[in-house]
Amino acid sequence: MDKIVIKGGVPLAGDVQVSGAKNSALPLLFATLLADGVSEICNVPHLRDINTAVKLLRELGAEVSHEGDCLRVDARKIQSVEASYDLVKTMRASVLVLGPLLARCGHGRVSLPGGCAIGARPINLHLKGFEALGAEIQLDHGYVEATAAQLRGAKVYFDMPTVGGTENLLMAAALAEGETVLENAAREPEIVQLAEALNSMGAKIQGAGTAIIRIQGVETLQPLNCSVIPDRIEAGTFMIAAAITGGNVLVRGAVEEHQEALISKLVDAGVTIQKEEDGLRVIGPEILSPVDIRTSVFPGFPTDMQAQFMALMTRSSGTSRISETVFENRFMHVCELQRMGAEIQIDGHSAIVRGVREMTGAPVMATDLRASASLILAGLASENTTEIARIYHLDRGYEKIEEKLAGLGARIWREQE
Repeated sequence: MDKIVIKGGVPLAGDVQVSGAKNSALPLLFATLLADGVSEICNVPHLRDINTAVKLLRELGAEVSHEGDCLRVDARKIQSVEASYDLVKTMRASVLVLGPLLARCGHGRVSLPGGCAIGARPINLHLKGFEALGAEIQLDHGYVEATAAQLRGAKVYFDMPTVGGTENLLMAAALAEGETVLENAAREPEIVQLAEALNSMGAKIQGAGTAIIRIQGVETLQPLNCSVIPDRIEAGTFMIAAAITGGNVLVRGAVEEHQEALISKLVDAGVTIQKEEDGLRVIGPEILSPVDIRTSVFPGFPTDMQAQFMALMTRSSGTSRISETVFENRFMHVCELQRMGAEIQIDGHSAIVRGVREMTGAPVMATDLRASASLILAGLASENTTEIARIYHLDRGYEKIEEKLAGLGARIWREQE
C-alpha cells in the first residue's frame, strides 16, 4: 500500500493545471446509457472512481475505450440492468445509473451505495422522485429495484437540494412523457454541465443552475460529445496550497464563478486572488487572518473544501469557527491534524481552530477523500516530515496530486509503506 511523504516548509511557486471534474465526469459517463450509439467524453481525469465507472458500464454491456483523456462509450447493447454490490460499494455515484436504466430500459437494479465514511447520505430523495415519475420501487436484500413501462412527467419537490438526486431525475425525465419540474433542485456547476450535455443530445431542459428546472421529455437522445469542466474542488485545494505555504501560484483552469464562496473567505484571510486569462493567481500572505466558515449547498461554501480550509486556519493568527451543516461525520481529520500540533476543539457541529505558530510533521492516516487533501496541505506548511497512510482515498478524487505539487516546488513523493 502506498503512502505520501512530505518535507514541508517550501513556499509553492509556478503554475498548475486543474484536471477535469470527477463529479461532472461520472454523471456524464452514465448519461451515455441514454443513447443508442457511441459517445465521446474528453478531459476525463485518470482516477480510481472513473475506473470504477468504466467497469460498471462494461458490466452493463457497454463497450468503453480510452484514448488519452478521452473515453468512447458504445452503449448500443445494454445486456444487463444490474449494478452489483462489488462495484457500487466502492463508489456512491454508481447509483446514478438507475435513472438512465429506468428511462431507456424500463428497469434498473442497483445496490445501495457506499463511498467515503463521512456520514449518512440516503438516496430516498432519488427514489421519491422516480416514484413521482411513475416508477415502482422495491428494496430487497440491499438492492433498489425500479421498474416503469413508461416514465411520465411530474412535479418533484426535493426536501433539500440533492446533487445526485437532481442528476438522476434529470437523466430519467429527459426520456419521460410530458413535462417534469424539479423544485428545490441542486444548483452546482456539475448540474449545469449535465443539463447542457443532455440538451446537446436532444433533451429539452431549462433552468439548470437555478432552484427550478423544467424538463420536456423527448422520445430519443443522440450520443454525447463533450469535454468535462475543470474540477472546482481540485482547483480550490491548489488555491489553499498556495495560501498555506505563503506561495505564488497560477491555478490554470480555476473558474472564478465556481469559486466565489472560497475566494471570499480566502480574501478575508489576507490571501491575494488575481483573475488571469486562463485561471486564478493565488498569493499567500505572511500572516493569515482567522476566518469563520459555514458549509452549505452551492453557491455556499462547499463541504468538500471544509477540511482543506481547516488546515489553512491552523496557521492563522487567531481563532476560527468552522461549522459543518451538510455531513454529520466530517471532522474525522481533526485528530490527525492534532497529531501535527493543531489546536482544534470540537463543539457539536463546529470546530474551534486556534492558529499555531508552527506545525510539525507526523505519521498520519487519511480517513476520507477530502481529509486526505487537508493532511497534505498541513504537511506542506509543517516543519520536518509528514507521512500520510491510506492514500487510496486520495486516488479517488485527485489526479497525480503529488506530481503536480512537486512541479510547484513541494518536496513530496509517493512510496510504498
